[in-house]
Amino acid sequence: MLDLAHHFSRFAAADPERIHFAAHSHHYWPDVTYEAQKQYWDDSARYADEKWDLIFGRIITDVRKGIARILTLPDPATIAFAPNTHDFLRRLLSALPANRSPRILTTDSEFHTVTRQLARLEEDALVLVDRVAAEPFETFPARFAAAMRADHDLIYCSQVFFNSGASAGSLEQLAAAAPSRETLIAIDGYHGFMAVPTDLSALAHRVFYLAGGYKYAMAGEGVCFMHCPPEYAPRPRDTGWFAAFGALASGAVGVPYGEDGSRFLGATFDPSGLYRLRSVIHWMEENTITVERIHEHVVAIQNVFLATVQGGFAPQLSRARLVTPLGARDRAHFLAFQMPDAQELHDRLLALRIVTDVRGDRIRFGFGCYHRPSDVERAVERISKAPSFSAHGIKEAESRGP
Repeated sequence: MLDLAHHFSRFAAADPERIHFAAHSHHYWPDVTYEAQKQYWDDSARYADEKWDLIFGRIITDVRKGIARILTLPDPATIAFAPNTHDFLRRLLSALPANRSPRILTTDSEFHTVTRQLARLEEDALVLVDRVAAEPFETFPARFAAAMRADHDLIYCSQVFFNSGASAGSLEQLAAAAPSRETLIAIDGYHGFMAVPTDLSALAHRVFYLAGGYKYAMAGEGVCFMHCPPEYAPRPRDTGWFAAFGALASGAVGVPYGEDGSRFLGATFDPSGLYRLRSVIHWMEENTITVERIHEHVVAIQNVFLATVQGGFAPQLSRARLVTPLGARDRAHFLAFQMPDAQELHDRLLALRIVTDVRGDRIRFGFGCYHRPSDVERAVERISKAPSFSAHGIKEAESRGP
């Protein structure tokens, strides 16, 4: 296993009593991001108006290169940035045909960003949406491929589903199944990027891939990105002045766009997230931390957690209640258990400063590279001293024996 907890000392010291099993929701940030945040302030003071030359000339260039290495993208310039993935969703939608209601294929397990926006557009008949059930997961890839039609203008699917941790399957096979080369294909990688090893080298010419820093990239809010395949959606209608940043001084007429990922840029944003993400990427490179190593570490911690809960931590968190079986492909960095009293269990754990999260009747336990087996042991010890957990199948301390 990795031993990286000391690199996250500021988050840990801010609340020493907290046992954080929600790395899939709000991932801790490594200490290097603190210095990066200060560097952004110092650069703003030093350069003032000229800081954008630094940001576009060096900071964005560095972050683009880092993301491209992680995803094996051939050209870092295809990457655009925005404060959130909703910005990118709107721009993708704005690139669809305007003379009719575009038809979209998606799933019933997309994050609220997509679910809400598409549902609202449906209310006014502005889009037509076909949804494929993510479950049963074993048959999803085949069912999703079978649902693809040549008249789909956009195919939008998560790489890893947020409410279960299940994988959508091979992204290459998904893209290959689209019957029309004109269809835009967007992969929501928010629960895949920096968690599941991902190689987009064979797909860089065909799919959009969007994700962000809030979760496994360990960089916090406000720094999301999208890989934009060349020649697809060259002029989204939802556009900000940064989309023509390089053409402003030339006095170009009309509405010019960048020819790379910059065509999907918006307007002025807070660049501090880029500084934080840049520091995370450099920290990983300096310490030879790869996504593969992080993934192996998290899977090992998950196995420790599961062995512990079966041994008495919380017997009701049985493997039979896992929404996504352990043998599933591309195992996510959180475990989702389905139970009618998920909210109650979450609340009892939170009262003990053990942080999880709930999505309906599913409680999620997420793990990151900063977790150690001792974190699970601390949770077991704390729960063993809380008799109220007997209602959840936790034995009273006195009934455990010596």
